[in-house]
Amino acid sequence: MTPAHDFNDYEVGKRHNLEFINILNDNGTLNSNCGEFSGMKRFHARVAVLKALKEKGLYVDTVNNAMTVPTCSKTGDIIEPVMKPQWWVNCKSMAEEALNAVKDGKLTIRPQTSEKDYYRWMENINDWCISRQIWWGHRIPAYFARFEGEEQDYADGQFWVSGRTEEAARQNAEKKFPGKKFTLEQDPDVLDTWFSSGLWPFSIMGWPEETEDFKRFYPTTLLETGWDILFFWIARMVMLGIKMTGQVPFSEVFCHALVRDAQGRKMSKSLGNVIDPIDVIEGISLQALHDKLRVGNLDPREIAKAEQGQKMDFPNGIPECGTDALRFGLSAYSGTGRDINLDIQRVDGYRKFCNKLWNATRFALLKLEDGFLPNATAAKSGRESLAERWILNKLNIAAVELNEQLSQRNFMKATDAIYNFWLYELCDVYIEIIKPITEGSDAVAKRSAQDTLYTALEAALRMLHPFMPFLTEELYQRLPRRDGDKIPTIVKSPFPVHNPSYVDPQADVDFELVFAVVRSARSLMSDYGLTKGGQIYIHGSAETAKLLLSEEDGIATLVKGAKTCKVVTDVSAIPLGCASQTVQEGCNVYLLVKGMVDVDAEVQKIEKKLVKVQKARDDLLKKTQESTYLTKVKAEIREVNDAKLKDYEAEIATLTKGMDNFLKLKD
Repeated sequence: MTPAHDFNDYEVGKRHNLEFINILNDNGTLNSNCGEFSGMKRFHARVAVLKALKEKGLYVDTVNNAMTVPTCSKTGDIIEPVMKPQWWVNCKSMAEEALNAVKDGKLTIRPQTSEKDYYRWMENINDWCISRQIWWGHRIPAYFARFEGEEQDYADGQFWVSGRTEEAARQNAEKKFPGKKFTLEQDPDVLDTWFSSGLWPFSIMGWPEETEDFKRFYPTTLLETGWDILFFWIARMVMLGIKMTGQVPFSEVFCHALVRDAQGRKMSKSLGNVIDPIDVIEGISLQALHDKLRVGNLDPREIAKAEQGQKMDFPNGIPECGTDALRFGLSAYSGTGRDINLDIQRVDGYRKFCNKLWNATRFALLKLEDGFLPNATAAKSGRESLAERWILNKLNIAAVELNEQLSQRNFMKATDAIYNFWLYELCDVYIEIIKPITEGSDAVAKRSAQDTLYTALEAALRMLHPFMPFLTEELYQRLPRRDGDKIPTIVKSPFPVHNPSYVDPQADVDFELVFAVVRSARSLMSDYGLTKGGQIYIHGSAETAKLLLSEEDGIATLVKGAKTCKVVTDVSAIPLGCASQTVQEGCNVYLLVKGMVDVDAEVQKIEKKLVKVQKARDDLLKKTQESTYLTKVKAEIREVNDAKLKDYEAEIATLTKGMDNFLKLKD
């Protein structure tokens, strides 16, 4: 047993009160405890010991022993553990106070998974060794008094004095050893990096002096960091902050996820999967990615492996995505998980989203026309149509959701809120549905639609600004301004918040019926392969018909390819040869298909597709019924196959129904 030279033996030695005998000098040679082998280098001594055993007839055998040999990551040298006097901190009481800070609400840690980790680590904390025997670092502010003519051993600490400076240490030593002559020697060790870092929140403010910066800026508010150093750094800052200043150093900690590649692998030069943000912003060819691998010291074999990885991940290089798309993409990935599997194709999708915003805003500006001056305020006039009331209600819902998620630091849900409003409500619905109004002759309705469009567009840009600052600033500068609005930049504009006057749940209910009719009409046209000239009939009760009648033009606009859209209360007004779909009780949508489509041709198309899908289903089903399927096929692959079978069955049912619909037209 070697308790002084092996980690496992050390624990055994403590349990059995063994003697801890050190045999090494600091230069790696054997010390005086080694008798005739003293002064030898460690590896030379091993040969000499073996030789001596053989000479004395004590050698029995050499047997291989599986073990872990620690080596230096920089030099490759074998590391020999040696016991040294160290500086330790008892963390129990500090950890308890740091835990109470979270329990009492003085410190919030997000997301919840990180807070749980914080509790787990702090509840099981051990003493902290804060000294390191390395050249560079924060020198430990501890001194030892050496008395003239006396031999001293510093190991037991009886000659130790503290002091932030040598002069302070001297004064403390004079008090501790009155009347004695001594010289001071500073401890040669340096502080653990995390201890030095733990002092950062208050030490940069001039602590322990009561500086103006310290009084004004400490404690701070939000700390943003990676979850992987929650214990190494954040917990230590909290413990030391409370201990040294009596205050929690910050009120909130947000732990961001770690970025990995699309396959979930840690980014590594040797894998060739390191993604440089500049390459995503500006774009880069596959060859240029290969060339970057050679700017460094990678082994040629690693370069070949990395190039292969780049070919698989980026066969066409990385497209130019821009700063805003990358920022929005990373935010959209940032949910409550610990890792981001960054797929460049998704970021490229947000580049296309940027293009849609640009085109939609430019199109909206055309609808506002030259010389348009928005109202002095964004207040409702009372003349708003159903679509206007609906979009303002959706705008308010998005603003409330966005602010709530930002306050919770859930950037994924925050981006979802603004993305859905922009794409699925403002662009796809409202801007489309007001086309007949802005192109019509009703000046009052036109002006109201334009005012609402401006209000929704301008607020949507402000909501999107934190995630896409460049695009939103450019578009904001192109908007006309309200009378008295002198704000020079979107950065200084007020962020949208809850507006009670926009709340209109009835508009939401009514417009949902309108859009349900639109969806049914689109579905029918898709089922029967009609892309233009569609003749739509909507039948409903008197109350339903009244609502839908006022939205006829808007429905026809949203149903792409619709030639006409008529709302009727008498079902006999609907011509023969129509396909139908129920929207809700008392409301049905009809599409005239007789004479509009080649039934036989459409049936043949469906039959061909049906045969293809049925064959794929049958082939996969045959594989799953083999006797060795459950034992030889991995569980995750079986799950994928089960999902495929369900998809095939659903597609077969849809195709069969579609073919039946066409065949009915021949009756």
